[in-house]
Order: sequence, then structure tokens, then C-alpha cells
Amino acid sequence: MASGETGYERVSNPIDLVERLAASHDWRCDRASHDELTLIVAGAWADYHVSLNWRDDLQALHLACAFDFKVPSNRLNEMYRLVAQINEQLWLGHFDLWTQEGLIMFRHALLLNDTVGTPAQCEAMLRAALEACERYYQAFQFVVWAGKESREALVSTMFDTEGQA
Repeated sequence: MASGETGYERVSNPIDLVERLAASHDWRCDRASHDELTLIVAGAWADYHVSLNWRDDLQALHLACAFDFKVPSNRLNEMYRLVAQINEQLWLGHFDLWTQEGLIMFRHALLLNDTVGTPAQCEAMLRAALEACERYYQAFQFVVWAGKESREALVSTMFDTEGQA
């Protein structure tokens, strides 16, 4: 997902930068308003629904990334444990469990302090979200569908494989 700073003219809203970034990657996007953009990004495990919102009063770009995954009520406690254990591992952003919807979501915000940001900053924010979702998706699956305990599910996703079978 590497892109340079060239080819982007100055904009007044980081949502404009993300919209251009989405176009360069052929991601489906919908501009709901001047300050809101929704993307659909295909991953290895799921399609990720990314919502970005610009809060001018906070000078912050907020990202929320969810996937089509519902946590049944009988697995909520173990899922809370897993989310807490995963969040201990993350440097940027965090996962939330929205109990009303049974939804897992990755969230992160970028404070820009009177700047619009750069394409590289926006791209790094998106990359961090997508990498976290890809890395831990199977752990969520193991807890919900395989009935695994959170620690066992997390350990199974912590090793890095090399090559392809």
C-alpha cells in the first residue's frame, strides 16, 4: 500500500485524501457527507467496512473498521477477554466489542493539529487497521465458532507463517 506524496494537490479535509487513496486502490467508497467516508476493502479473511470521520473541532480523523461478524451472547465473556488480550498487543488503535450489535470493531484516531495530514499518514492509518483486523480475525473466529478460550485463540494467531501451502 505504498504511495508517495506526489500527485496530490493541497486539500482542506483529510477525507479528501482518503477518498483519493481509495480510488488509487480501486476500493468501493461512499462519501456520505463532507466529513464522512465509507470504504469496503477486501481482505484475506473478510470484507472490511471502514468508516472515516473528520472532526474539525478536535482536528481528528477517526477510523472505525468492522467486519461481518456477530458475537452470540453465550460467547460475550470470552470475547471480552480476547479483546482485552489483543489490545495489550497493539501499539496503535484498539478493538471494541459493541454488545448491543454483537459487533467487533477496530478503532483509531489521528490528531492532525491544524494540518490536513498527508497521504502517507492516511495510508498508514488504514494499513494499521487492516493489518490488525487480518491478524486477529481468526482468533475471533476460534472463540465464537470453535468454542476456544481466549488465550488459546490468541496464541494460535501469534505466530507468523512464511510462504504459502
